Amino acid sequence: MSNESKKPVASYYGALTFGTEAMRAKLPKEVFKALQDTIKAGKKLPADIAGVVAHGMKEWAMEHGATHYTHWFQPMTGTTAEKHDAFLTTQMDGTVIERFSGEQLIQGEPDASSFPSGGMRSTFEARGYTAWDPSSPAFLMKGGKGMTLCIPTVFISYHGEALDEKTPLLRSMDAVSKAAIRLLDTIGITGVTKVNTYAGPEQEYFLIDKKFYAQRPDLIMTGRTLLGALPPKGQQLEDHYFGSIPDRVLEFMQEVEEELFLLGIPAKTRHNEVAPHQFEIAPIFEQVNLASDHNLLVMEVMRKVADKKGFALLLFEKPFAGINGSGKHNNWSIGIDGGMNLLDPGDTPESNISFLVFLVAVLKGVLKRSAILRASVASIGNDHRLGANEAPPAVITVFLGDLLEKVLDAIESGKVDLKTEKQILDLGLSHVPVLNKDYTDRNRTSPFAFTGNKFEFRAVGSSQPISVPNMVLNTIMAEALDDLNAEILAKIEGGMAKEDAILAAVRDGIIATKAVRYPGDNYSEDLQRAAAERGLPNMKNTPESVRAWTDKDTVSMFVKYGVLTAEEIESRYNVRIERYVKGIDIEARTLLLMIKTMVIPDASEYQGDLASSFNNLAAAAESIGLSDAALQSQAGLLKTLAEDLSKLIDLTAILEETIEEMEEQESELDKADFCSARLLPCMNAIREVADKIEVQVDRSRWQLPTYSEMLFEH
Repeated sequence: MSNESKKPVASYYGALTFGTEAMRAKLPKEVFKALQDTIKAGKKLPADIAGVVAHGMKEWAMEHGATHYTHWFQPMTGTTAEKHDAFLTTQMDGTVIERFSGEQLIQGEPDASSFPSGGMRSTFEARGYTAWDPSSPAFLMKGGKGMTLCIPTVFISYHGEALDEKTPLLRSMDAVSKAAIRLLDTIGITGVTKVNTYAGPEQEYFLIDKKFYAQRPDLIMTGRTLLGALPPKGQQLEDHYFGSIPDRVLEFMQEVEEELFLLGIPAKTRHNEVAPHQFEIAPIFEQVNLASDHNLLVMEVMRKVADKKGFALLLFEKPFAGINGSGKHNNWSIGIDGGMNLLDPGDTPESNISFLVFLVAVLKGVLKRSAILRASVASIGNDHRLGANEAPPAVITVFLGDLLEKVLDAIESGKVDLKTEKQILDLGLSHVPVLNKDYTDRNRTSPFAFTGNKFEFRAVGSSQPISVPNMVLNTIMAEALDDLNAEILAKIEGGMAKEDAILAAVRDGIIATKAVRYPGDNYSEDLQRAAAERGLPNMKNTPESVRAWTDKDTVSMFVKYGVLTAEEIESRYNVRIERYVKGIDIEARTLLLMIKTMVIPDASEYQGDLASSFNNLAAAAESIGLSDAALQSQAGLLKTLAEDLSKLIDLTAILEETIEEMEEQESELDKADFCSARLLPCMNAIREVADKIEVQVDRSRWQLPTYSEMLFEH
């Protein structure tokens, strides 16, 4: 730990970020003001001051030891990208100086040909541009022996198409802001110039000892264990959740938090999660574009610190079969810039008209666009997690809680005299204070649950950037707000008083959205039946889910709000299909490698030892008076292993054939469907037999670290 750990956090928070204080110190007053207007109000930065900002940023970075800068962006790879350039510049006379121009700050030109484009451009069309995003502060990233100045940017092609996940997110923020302002004006809240959406992603993760990780080709290549028998003890005693944090892990957490605080990332919560050696870190709410950047940095910082501490960080959604997977609960809200949270019910939600209007808009948006919302979190990892008994199902429903459901029922029936003063819990213990009772209980099975003053989108995967699901949330919300606004205006034009029109539109929305509201256990078969009866999409895997990107009405929505063009949507569909196929192919080939070079040799060697031991025993049976029954009992051990090994060898041959058959499919979508329907079941069949063999083989002969070792050795 550094010296910062001994200081109050406030004294060094954001020290490695070119934030307000650093800007004020390094920029002339008028330049500082212009930059703040750009950041806070979205005004364009005057071109003539970009050079001044660049110089001040460079001076600040070099004072902290930076020698290079990079445009830091989010390509469609699921992670970040950067190309480092030195401040060093050679002059005509051969001398060198450090220089960073306004042009270098505003625009970069990385090679775009090696990043996913989903067919928007040919491989030979290499030119791409990064453009500075002033709304997200530049920061210094530690690495090696120094610092690098990282400048958050968007990434676009030569013709202006978005090749990243940040550009559509920023567009969606603008779209939902404009739609919200229109609706607020209609309901009588005027003068609003900006509405923001906010996010607070709770990041779940596993830590295992690095020595075990290095011995698992499946973890290295795919992020998950393709083989592994469950240990006798897993999470069934429920003793890990919120338990005492092991010292070694706590030291890791403390260093991660220190690095995050230096970067101005508001890490708030740390705790043990449900599964053995699973943990969580959660931030304070931020504007959604900052939350998106910061979550990517959280994952990167955790990787670096974990490696330094002798851990391997596992962010895959389901790294261990039969053990709880990891999500990234995306807490989302919307509010007036610098003002009220529009999803805060207040003390009397039944009379809080802005809350009711925006609540109904959320319900309408989720109901209408649940398919694309589900598609926004579709991935190989989430396919293993969604629908299991620790994660939301593949059906998108909304949980509001008993009290809010009563409020909506009362409004629907016209009983607007309902009173919902804040409730309390009195435990009757003199030394325990009275507790405020929330408006909603927590339904941990719901994929989209109201949790007091925000919605928790619990279906987001732990390894996924939050840009895409929040971009989708913002866009469907913009559409829903406009639809609701149009309904209110139509009623007013039809002769209704404004207050009556608003309430009538809210009531209509309450009635229309009953299908998407589900108060019960989302893990149950009742939910599956309810989904079928209510016509809710139930897309079990990625190939089924990503088809939502091609729905014509969905495409029209994104185009209408200027979030994505039709070409950009098609590219994202293609990228997701391609990544799914390639990912499953890597998993299958890795499994094949492990079976051939590790499992079969280990089992065969042990089988030989058993056979030799049995033959020796059989030869001595008569002389030692061993009965035939006793001899046959020992023969049974050998027989079971031999039969399982033979079955595994046969299944391995089938897997090889299935991989070849997958490659023969005509289209990428055909390959994706084949992977889901044929290749994954084949892999699962192999795993079942291999895991059975694992518990028969002497541990000293088994090369792979076991679940017991990885999950219980700290």
